[in-house]
Amino acid sequence: MRVAGVDGVPTGWVVCLLSGTGRSRRVTWEVVPDAGAVLVVTAGCDAVAVDIPLALPSGGARREAELLAAARLGRARSSLFPTPPAAVLAATSYADACAAAQQVTGKKISLQTWYIVPKIREFQRVTLPDTVVEAHPELSYRTLAPTVDFASKKTARGAGQRIAAVSSWLDPAAALGDLPPAARLDDVLDALACAWTAERVARGTADHLGPDTTATGRPTAIAV
Repeated sequence: MRVAGVDGVPTGWVVCLLSGTGRSRRVTWEVVPDAGAVLVVTAGCDAVAVDIPLALPSGGARREAELLAAARLGRARSSLFPTPPAAVLAATSYADACAAAQQVTGKKISLQTWYIVPKIREFQRVTLPDTVVEAHPELSYRTLAPTVDFASKKTARGAGQRIAAVSSWLDPAAALGDLPPAARLDDVLDALACAWTAERVARGTADHLGPDTTATGRPTAIAV
């Protein structure tokens, strides 16, 4: 089995490539510049889980997948940014994006959402193979270790909790022993959580929150 987890970094995307099973799983890392390069390095994978919205809401209502994911996240629901409507992708400034969103949804988008709009654009421009699914790292960690009260992933305590959580699944020393310099620790841990979800997708044991695809065939569910 070969799967991948993908998370955004300032220079592009960090990709966690995982092969094998059990404690002997082999983990390798890549940092690539764009969504097209992600598809190249993950070609042949049984499943690829990406921490980015792969489908956009068609109107003013929030995606069903996000509502279900937010309910599961509970107090951590703030880590799940609402997916902006498609009109926002054409905006060239935060002010324009807010105006476009307000016209469709009645609400402006957050600055944090605006920062990920370029990443959303990238994945809207590529044709996705059936193996690619949307994932959310915080949802993955809370499913992997449901009794843990996770601190922020940007703190030492939060990073330690996430490393401890994956230790029940693989050897974290082997997985994190040779990380790419272009990736931050919290991004790497997010990609690793996405790889955990991708393995569940490949095994057929993942939960898929929300409808599976849009009318045009793009995946809309969030896998965990």
